[in-house]
This record gives sequence, structure tokens and C-alpha cells, in this order.
Amino acid sequence: VEKHKIPYHEKTLGQLFCDGSAREIVDIFERECRDAGVRIFLNTSIQEILNPSDFVLRARETEFRAPILVIASGGLSIPKMGATGLGYDVARQFGLAIREPQPALVPFVFSEEDRNRYCDLAGIAIDVVVSCERQQFREKMLITHRGLSGPAILQISSYWKPGQAVLIDLAPGLDVTAVLRATGAQRSITTLKAALQNFLPNRFANRWLDLHAAAGWTNSALAEFEHAVHNWTVIPAGTEGFAKAEVTAGGVDTDELSAKTMESRKVPGLVFIGEVVDVTGHLGGFNFQWAWASGACAGRTM
Repeated sequence: VEKHKIPYHEKTLGQLFCDGSAREIVDIFERECRDAGVRIFLNTSIQEILNPSDFVLRARETEFRAPILVIASGGLSIPKMGATGLGYDVARQFGLAIREPQPALVPFVFSEEDRNRYCDLAGIAIDVVVSCERQQFREKMLITHRGLSGPAILQISSYWKPGQAVLIDLAPGLDVTAVLRATGAQRSITTLKAALQNFLPNRFANRWLDLHAAAGWTNSALAEFEHAVHNWTVIPAGTEGFAKAEVTAGGVDTDELSAKTMESRKVPGLVFIGEVVDVTGHLGGFNFQWAWASGACAGRTM
């Protein structure tokens, strides 16, 4: 990126983003390919792959032969961009183990009950800590017309399994009811609403009070309310699936590949790189980094 003088910036957690358009990254690779004399064949569907000695790829109108075959076909995410399971089919054909592909970095879909409670608030974003099992992320959460999205949700989705609960802290590091527990404080719904609106969007704060009103104004009741704010428990009905997933978790088992060359341990000359392999990163360019690094690793040893 620096070689091609593409300006970029770093966000939280080491995430790197182009200052301009992601198209600039595509342009980099197109230029590099042209400089290296790479031939690109578009609209060429592979019908069959054989391995009598060299690899033979048969397409409808042509045939390719080479001693090394690199599979860089990606995962199943965003099929409208052309994603297919070709890489997994090739791996299975040659006897390599596959970890079941799953949507990752993907929005959650609410249960019908939660959809009725919250989805009319679509568009509201909140700074939260989201956790599932032993993983947690602090970033923005976005309410959608079908459920939850935003960086925090996408991150935790890579660790979530169907049926698991997701805990959402709506007020990270804050003592929400401190103002009500102070000596001489007025304990009322008005005071509590004002406290919530200090850190939550007004519409969401009002809805939260409608659904989770404190059961009285004793210290124990306020403690229960505080706990609910820091432990909103959501059991997603599912995810938006591969259509909306930014990446695919699962894929070719890493135990099947050399860590130095990405070559199959079983089939000499057969190489798998990028998202087709069972490696999944966080948001912010880490999955691109894995694709490029694994590609460079394979290319430098050919």
C-alpha cells in the first residue's frame, strides 16, 4: 500500500482503512499483475480438475496445465459477488479435511419477540461491550430492521453458536443509577430517564424504561435495574447468513497444509490460500492481511 502511495489510517484495535476508496486496493493488484505478466481469464468455468502428473484444469473451451495449482477461491460469503464452494470441492476431491463453513462477521437476526420490541428503532447506534463465552468486544452496535449489526456484533458473531446467549453491556464502565442512590436524590422515573439519556439515545432509553422499568426505588431494585443495563441478554434467532457475512469461518483444515508453504501435505503441488482455509480474522483488514500473507508465503516458495 505504501509502495503505491495509497493513503490509509488506523482505527481501534489496529484496524486499517483506506482514506479513499477500497477500489484503490483492487487497482494495486491489477497493476502488480500487469507488471508481472499475469494472464487473467474471466468468465471461465472450471469443469474438471485432474492430476495425472501435472495438474490439468478443463474449462468449457480450453485447458490449463501446470505443476502447481493454487486455490484462492475464497469462501461462501456474499454469493452475489460470485462466491462458490469450488475451493472446498477441490479439497474434498483430493481427500483434504474440511471444517464446516459458517457465516462470520455477520449481523444477528432477532427472535420474533425481540423484533417486535426493538426493530422499530432501526438505525440507532450505541457504544457497547458485547460478550459471548470468553470473548468480548467494545465497539458500536447498530439496531437494524431485522436484528443487530455494527462492528461489535459482527466481531462477536464469529464466536457465537446457534442457541447461545449474547450479553450486551449498554453502559460500559458507568454506574447508571448512582445519581438516584445519592443521599437526598429524587428517586423517580424522570430522574432515571435523565440518567439513561446521558449515555443512550433518547428513543432507546425510553424503550428500555418501558420494557425494563425498575421494580421500585429501593437500593436492591435499583441494583437489579443496573444489572439489566449491563447484562442485556439476547438469544439471536440466527444470523443473516452468507448473503450478509463479510467472511466465511471454517474451510480447509490447517492441519492439512504446510505452515511454511500452504501446500497440501497429501498432494504435492496443491496449495490453498486465503479465505478458503480455516482461518478467520477480526474486522479491519485482518482477513485481507491473511489472504495476502498466505499468498505471499506460497508464492515465495514456488
